[in-house]
Amino acid sequence: MADRYLSFTGTAPGRFLTRRLGLPQPAVLRRWSRETPEFEGGVLRLTAGKSQLTAPDLDPAADSPAGVLLDATGVRDVEGLAEVHAALHPVVRSVAASGRVVVLGAPLDPADHHQAAAQQALEGFTRSLGKEIGRGRTVNLVRLTDLSAAESTLRFLLSPRSAYVSGQVIEVGQPQEADFDRDLPLAGRTALVTGGARGIGAAVAETLARDGARVVVLDVPGASADAERLAGRLGGSALTLDITAPDAGTRIAEALPDGLDVLIHNAGVTRDRRLVNMPAERWSSVLDVNLASVLRTTDVLLDTGTLRRGGRIVATASIAGLAGNAGQTNYGASKAGVVGLVRSLAPRALAEHGVTVNAVAPGFIETRMTAAVPLFIREAGRRMNSLGQGGLPVDVAETTAWLAHPASGAVNGQVVRVCGQSLLGA
Repeated sequence: MADRYLSFTGTAPGRFLTRRLGLPQPAVLRRWSRETPEFEGGVLRLTAGKSQLTAPDLDPAADSPAGVLLDATGVRDVEGLAEVHAALHPVVRSVAASGRVVVLGAPLDPADHHQAAAQQALEGFTRSLGKEIGRGRTVNLVRLTDLSAAESTLRFLLSPRSAYVSGQVIEVGQPQEADFDRDLPLAGRTALVTGGARGIGAAVAETLARDGARVVVLDVPGASADAERLAGRLGGSALTLDITAPDAGTRIAEALPDGLDVLIHNAGVTRDRRLVNMPAERWSSVLDVNLASVLRTTDVLLDTGTLRRGGRIVATASIAGLAGNAGQTNYGASKAGVVGLVRSLAPRALAEHGVTVNAVAPGFIETRMTAAVPLFIREAGRRMNSLGQGGLPVDVAETTAWLAHPASGAVNGQVVRVCGQSLLGA
């Protein structure tokens, strides 16, 4: 369903009226396209404190830079935070519409509470700036010790692909070696997308195929026609089965005798009702699809070696699992469970199998499901974020593709919200 308010605010009368009434004025977001895959204008690089990183200069920025990269890894005390203000205060207003601000921070030092306090302060600063910067611009914080490990992350955050990702704190670990084609980074790799026939899953499948992957579209038998149609268009294949079946993992492994490189857990359902009115079946059906099936199939595909070394697991959480939502105790529990899975499994999967485990947590995304939400609730969902609008399925897909990228091996155990920096749950 079209966002008529967003369209209206883009007209001269709309801008005048909303300004006079003090109503939100969301900007049309700049997203990736084949015609304009990158922003015009350079990236302005700034430093606060004595940098802990060694890096070549970025492209020089124009008067209205498309992005600003602030290296604050050397900030170790309150005085250093003054340099953050001094660096960004003069330039924030000049960042182009739909531009990017990325702050580089260091891991918190448990032996130095002054450094830990100053670096933690960067989170509050980043999230606050994201909520005030406006004009479709985003602000994110990346914690790292080695800039080379963050190449794919910075390329993503400083590009149109990250249009609906703002206010996030992403930790990047040690570099992981990977060979890939820059134009088709997933070439030669096989990706499985559960719940891939429609909606967000279809957008993920399309984006992974765009990046060169051979995509297997998995969905329930009732969606077989849509799955086969999409898979045929993408040059992939369809696999229809009930993901909650006890043997689902085994059947997936048998269907992929040559192995799997990217596993996308996207299948999910909602059965909303307040707890006092929720029968056990509505509870268990949501937990079985959204969480239990993810646990079972992941275990099988790792234990059988179907998911190859250098592989990627990306699961779908939700801001409902992070902040909670009335009428969704079952859904919120299932999506919070996905977060627990990621945080627990990530270090072990990387150490034992060479596989990273991350999650995306969508906010209000424009799909057929949200189009059926009552008008006032739908409008609240759209406006209650820093960008003042709902996201698109492609926003979740682009974030998933970044986490699935061969060069993203240093990103592990992260839960990245794709919510336009929702005003709920920070």
